[in-house]
Amino acid sequence: MSSQPEIENQPSGPPAGKLLQSGIIFTAISFVTGLGNLAFQGVLGRNLKASGDYGEANSALGGLMTLLGLLPAVATFAVTHYIAHFNASGDAARLQGLLLGCRKFLLRLTIAGSVLAVLLVKPLSSFFHYTQSLMLVTLCCALLGLWVALATALCQGLAWFKRLALIGFLAMTLRILFGWLVTLKWPSAETAVMATGFSLLAYLVLIFWKKDLSLHGEPISPWSQEFGRYFGVSAAFVVGGFCFTQGDYLVANKFFTNAEKDAYVAAGILARALPMTVAPLLTVLFTSRSSRHAGGIAAEQMKLMALSTLGLVFGAICLFALRTFCLKVIGKYTPEAADMIGRFSITMVFVGLLQSLAYWALGSRWSKISLLYGGLGISYWLALLFLGKSPAALLQTMPVAAGLSFGALFLFWFITMRSHKTGEPAQS
Repeated sequence: MSSQPEIENQPSGPPAGKLLQSGIIFTAISFVTGLGNLAFQGVLGRNLKASGDYGEANSALGGLMTLLGLLPAVATFAVTHYIAHFNASGDAARLQGLLLGCRKFLLRLTIAGSVLAVLLVKPLSSFFHYTQSLMLVTLCCALLGLWVALATALCQGLAWFKRLALIGFLAMTLRILFGWLVTLKWPSAETAVMATGFSLLAYLVLIFWKKDLSLHGEPISPWSQEFGRYFGVSAAFVVGGFCFTQGDYLVANKFFTNAEKDAYVAAGILARALPMTVAPLLTVLFTSRSSRHAGGIAAEQMKLMALSTLGLVFGAICLFALRTFCLKVIGKYTPEAADMIGRFSITMVFVGLLQSLAYWALGSRWSKISLLYGGLGISYWLALLFLGKSPAALLQTMPVAAGLSFGALFLFWFITMRSHKTGEPAQS
């Protein structure tokens, strides 16, 4: 007999009217945090004066470090959905057992992910041309980040958005202070990456809320046929997201010269801020879709998606108009970087739109759309790898490939929405 808890008919999650409010608050705090992270880029842009250091540091953080953490990221999304799904049922005893079971599951996946990162870091670094010293520092930071994912999954599943936002703000503060001190005295790509690893210590704040997570009872294993299927779909989602948002870091580090790398990464830092700014709205959307789907809550979810779309378009227009100012803020203004902003921004608007559809599909358990998103992401990255051997070639390929991917995903999402009148999830 399966130990999986039964789902109650009536969820007891937050009222529909609170959903949009939670998304806006979470986004507002995260936006301030994003400004702080932009200030961190300003610190690096001014302190890392050697050609290529700025580009390599951000490429290691956004590309190699993220790639090494994909397996636990998959587990985080799968467990977030599962916890949110049963958190809405209002059965505290079953939720406690599920939390205990998910902890054990995440612990094992984190250990496995750590071993996998150690095994893969050398061949990946060689293929994408990262130096050995930068590889070792990135590996240490990646391992720390894997363990942070343990806490993040449980916090998101319990809808602790404000607490996560506050922790993110604290991490940003530590990142700026430590980064400024260490790169001022020892300016290098390695010390810049180290600052991000140090900022993850902010998650120790969760110790103050350990009573909320100190549960007792019999662990309920989350593993079942349904959870296994969802884990596979989450893998497609995470891999697709990485390919669309950060896979180009690896391509740039492999093919570009130091000067090209610095200009490209500077433009990318600003453009990538567009989907990152609306990401908190999509996090709330995903958690909500994982627990409640119909009626008034579906209308609130559509508002979150619409608000994220407006944010993307408005942000892209502002970034293009202020591109010279923004590049000077991070201390990396060059005419080459300014010329890259336009196409980069268009690409990131499409990427943000792709993410919103993918979050909706993942939370709704629309497996085919999530798998399509992963396949499109891999195809997109392969196109960049084979065609983007210079900044001009890469930036010609990116908006076209991202636009075609969005068109394909939107078509299938729209057809699925038509078949589910209120945006209800597919039945397991």
